Amino acid sequence: MIAKILSSAVIGIDAFTIEVEVDITPGLPAFTTVGLPEATVKESKERVKTAISNSGFTFPDDRITVNLAPANIKKEGTGFDLPIALGILAATGTIPQEIISKYLILGELSLDGRIKPVNGSLPMALAAKKAGYQGIVVPYGNRREASVVDGISVHPVKTLSQVVEFFRGFIHIEPEKADISTISEFDDTSEADFSEVMGQEHAKRALEIAAAGGHNLIMIGPPGSGKTMLARRLPSILPPLTFDEAIEITKIFSVIGMLSSDRSLITRRTFRAPHHTISDAGLIGGGHIPRPGEVSLAHNGVLFLDELPEYKKHVLEVLRQPLEDQHVTISRAASTLTYPSNFMLIAAMNPCPCGYLSDPKHECRCTYSQIHRYRSKISGPLLDRIDIHVEVPAVPFRDLKGEIKTESSVEIRTRVLMAREIQSARFSRTKIYCNAKMSSRHIKKHCHIGDASINLLESATDKLGLSARAYNRILKIARTIADLEKEPDIKVDHISEAIQYRNLDRGGQYK
Repeated sequence: MIAKILSSAVIGIDAFTIEVEVDITPGLPAFTTVGLPEATVKESKERVKTAISNSGFTFPDDRITVNLAPANIKKEGTGFDLPIALGILAATGTIPQEIISKYLILGELSLDGRIKPVNGSLPMALAAKKAGYQGIVVPYGNRREASVVDGISVHPVKTLSQVVEFFRGFIHIEPEKADISTISEFDDTSEADFSEVMGQEHAKRALEIAAAGGHNLIMIGPPGSGKTMLARRLPSILPPLTFDEAIEITKIFSVIGMLSSDRSLITRRTFRAPHHTISDAGLIGGGHIPRPGEVSLAHNGVLFLDELPEYKKHVLEVLRQPLEDQHVTISRAASTLTYPSNFMLIAAMNPCPCGYLSDPKHECRCTYSQIHRYRSKISGPLLDRIDIHVEVPAVPFRDLKGEIKTESSVEIRTRVLMAREIQSARFSRTKIYCNAKMSSRHIKKHCHIGDASINLLESATDKLGLSARAYNRILKIARTIADLEKEPDIKVDHISEAIQYRNLDRGGQYK
């Protein structure tokens, strides 16, 4: 007898339907799995056989053939255990086929019949809804993330016997429901706040501009000047995630198993800070079985690279494509996968190997050649893709005393949200949403400047030797500064301030 169970698998961050076909025929006992199964799928036969027996059901002593269709796509993971077990029970008449065919099913089996969580239940629930299934049966540990998908019944299960009783109509499993309004409610009480940062008003201003326009930023300053502290507070002034953005980043964490069982949705912008020993595959993604890297885990959030020159040069160079395209394509012999990587890059570095160049209270012992070699680890094309370069000097003692009240993240975020609203209206008919994503066509349309601004920009370009990309970056920054001030036109002071945020283009400053 043949039984068909509907399950799902993930390619990249999107799920697609898999038909688990089980055929049982008389003959010598055998268990064969076909349809390009990986090692974990092939091993499922031992888990399935033992789980069925330990759950009180009879495992057939016949020839069993399991086909995972479509057969031209590799299947991996342990999520096919439960569908295969139910397929065997349906083929032997224990479960009615007409009922089980209305549900998409996934889950890993323990030897005693318990059902363990699997990766990717959120995209699989989205795939089930898109395919029009009546419901989806998921492990109890995946109930929260799957339940955020509206329009499909999510039935969480704990044991194989419970699933069998459910499909035989002996028990009812209440569908899991999630209150999206409560989950997505923005709460900033637990975040680090800018009011805790003493001094560094110039750097705070640069971070506000970066947040308002979605610009990449690099901070240059001596050790202990607060670069990391400032970077970690950037998410507190970014706009809250929209529901679609939250779903997209949650899918990425779900497919690699980084979403904890007590969370249904990632509601805060992610902040990823990988160590400088990371490999290019760890940063961009890849591996024998391709998986997302840090640039994808920082999607719709912040990627912070501390001590930027300490990263391997070839690792930094692979950042150029995701910074431009907002996605990463990983090609292997068997497949090509694309992961989203629309993030804000925030980097920090010392001005020289010892860290004390231009510090009035510490003597720098680095030679010019050492400084040049240190700086050359960051290529010009990568620096051109970083809009804002800001110097972060050591904090004076009078600022450390904290006698002057500083703005909180809530106050700064209010201005950022206002500027983002202006940009949303400006780009309402396009696919971009902030000034940093403007192309040359958008810059030409939205960044008109007067004669005085043109003369100032021409003079700065000649003296600093700015590239065409740096020239466009200055116009984007100036547009954001004007938005923060609710000015429809870019003025000379906006251009002047924007030029100040190109510190690393002034090579002679550190000679």
